[in-house]
Amino acid sequence: MLDFKKTLSLNSFKLLAFICFFSLNFNLEAQINWTNDGDSYFKLEQNQLVTYTLPNQGVKTVISKEQLTPVGASEPIEVAHFSFSLDQEKVLLFTNTKKVWRLNTKGDYWVFNFKTNTLRQIGKTLPPSSLMFAKFSPNGNTIGYVSGNNIYSEDYASAKIQALTTDGTVSLINGTFDWAYEEEFACRDGFRWSPDSKSIAYWQIDASAIKKFYMINNTDSIYSQLVPLEYPKVGETPSACKVGVINLSDAKTTWIDVPGDPSQNYLVRMEFVPSSNKLLIQQLNRKQNKSKLYIADALKGSTKMIQEESDEAWVDIFRIGSKYKIDYINDFSFLKETNSILWASEKDGWRHLYQISLEGKPEILITKGEFDVIDLKHINSKDGYVYYMASPDNATQKYLYKSKLNGKGENQLLSPESLKGSHDYSFSSNGSYAEHSFSNHYTPSTKEFISVANHKALSEEESIVLNLKKIEEKPTTEFFTITTVDNIEMDGWMVKPTNFDPNKKYPVVFYLYSEPAGTTVNDRYGVSNNRLYSGDMADDGYIYISLDNRGTPAPKGRVWRKSIYRKIGVVNINDQAMAAKEILKWDFVDPERIAVWGHSGGGSATLNLMFRYPEIYKTGISLSAVANQLTYDNIYQERYMGLPQENMEDFMSGSPITYAKNLEGNLLYIHGTGDDNVHYQNAELLLNELIKHNKQFQFMPYPNRSHGFREGEGTWKHMTTLYTNYLKQHCPPGGR
Repeated sequence: MLDFKKTLSLNSFKLLAFICFFSLNFNLEAQINWTNDGDSYFKLEQNQLVTYTLPNQGVKTVISKEQLTPVGASEPIEVAHFSFSLDQEKVLLFTNTKKVWRLNTKGDYWVFNFKTNTLRQIGKTLPPSSLMFAKFSPNGNTIGYVSGNNIYSEDYASAKIQALTTDGTVSLINGTFDWAYEEEFACRDGFRWSPDSKSIAYWQIDASAIKKFYMINNTDSIYSQLVPLEYPKVGETPSACKVGVINLSDAKTTWIDVPGDPSQNYLVRMEFVPSSNKLLIQQLNRKQNKSKLYIADALKGSTKMIQEESDEAWVDIFRIGSKYKIDYINDFSFLKETNSILWASEKDGWRHLYQISLEGKPEILITKGEFDVIDLKHINSKDGYVYYMASPDNATQKYLYKSKLNGKGENQLLSPESLKGSHDYSFSSNGSYAEHSFSNHYTPSTKEFISVANHKALSEEESIVLNLKKIEEKPTTEFFTITTVDNIEMDGWMVKPTNFDPNKKYPVVFYLYSEPAGTTVNDRYGVSNNRLYSGDMADDGYIYISLDNRGTPAPKGRVWRKSIYRKIGVVNINDQAMAAKEILKWDFVDPERIAVWGHSGGGSATLNLMFRYPEIYKTGISLSAVANQLTYDNIYQERYMGLPQENMEDFMSGSPITYAKNLEGNLLYIHGTGDDNVHYQNAELLLNELIKHNKQFQFMPYPNRSHGFREGEGTWKHMTTLYTNYLKQHCPPGGR
């Protein structure tokens, strides 16, 4: 049987948030864009755009710092991101960026023209750093972008700016999304150019009926300031959403007639079908357990349903992964030759790829077997293959496979069998080359460029296989599986103390997340690092462990992932506790020194474990926890828990606040007062409950810090010091 690790589903960004919650800065200098011919790639290096030509990696600067210096300026613009026109004769340069919720998606845009060697700013009459998602029309003559929740087009030749929508407000959002859509569907870029460059299709979100949640800023002025946020709590009616197509010639919108109540359904994907005036739209119902695909006439607004599926729990959205988060959009993978799309579904119990015809022809199952497809990497229609990530035998790893698009033949492993761990790939435009990256728990992430035909490095100098022994480090992390009394086999990793003595007993620190948004047990470099610990846990004498329970998005099949439906805070907590009980049987574990910690969903799980299993967990450190599931947003919570109007008891059974009265051990609870994701409200509700029952604990609020605690001078040092001191005081390190 094939097992798989890591899924790209609705929560890819929540996964990123809890793993790297202190910094969402990403290395944009690592961004590569392949040339149209597929033999070269563009890369930003030291604020200059260069090309590398394969196979010899010949390098050439194509936009220098001098060329990036505007007329009259003394310094070049600082490029954060770049994207091209289809003919790659012009490039959009993103600079002066500002954060919107999670990512820096607002900023200024400049266009560099390779033919004329000119640099020009677009949107100059609009407020500074207000442009979002600028992109060229297919013919390269016009640029579309969003500013102030309105959509604009700008003629490149004349620099004439046209407002295509004018009704945008804080609550009526054109071309981008509200908080909930962005956080839970990773929807950010909300408009698409038509293939003929004459119109733009866009999402419009009406959040006017969404109640405002008010955060309070007490530190930036003498008088407190209210910070309003349109935030739909679980059980509250979602924002209404619709799709329109606006004609550039007259700025008139044709609204698409998608069946169903716009406030009881979500529109999560929308793209123009190539070379047509038709749109393909995916709709999810409010509970997200039914998906429908519609073909829409962009000129008339009429629709026709072409595919639907349902799940007793929820339907996952499977998307092509994007390394660079600003590019991340919910799109479709079109197969021109068969007028179909590549589709992922779990309907046979495993996540497989299908061809779904746009003409009503029978679907074709492409990948077969008891395994999950992890991620889609490349489609080679000419040769009839699809390339994707999968993992034989080990759910903590991932490898490159290919299968025939017609569903015939065997699934073929392409990654070298000698490289055990986690692989990733960026394919060239023509599929001849790929950037291949690899790491495991004892091999730092390393890259090579390969010829896809034979998976061989283009040079011996960069070959991972040939240089592996030089790269590898002494392993310190051990991967293991453990079977609970419920016969649940869970993957885990462990780091033992540096000078481990099996005749002594050591404290254990469990790190967990445990919810459907992410896994923690992945065979990649740095997986067992504890960034909150000041010092070296192994040197100090701690055993550090993490486990993935049922309900985490491990590629172990639908039953594994969806067994948590309506049972968040129950199934995951039981699995973690039962696994811990097995670990406590190990001779070298000190059952009196057991600690647990986590952030966000992991913070919630920490509270639940401390309150419900005090005989196991003696010390807990919880960050940004959802103490009461009724306080969280509707898209996430309703997807996994249903509607509280129908099954309120499930929400109560899974909420830590229900069990707060049982606290016996040492609890450190940390929350940012400016958390727009898991509101500080959770902290005060939990504090009240603990106070009511005279439960003593330590609490640390961080003023105006958000969910990831990235703001404020000294925050990082303070938090790591607090975490480390508390752990050492209440769960002393070292063997005894």
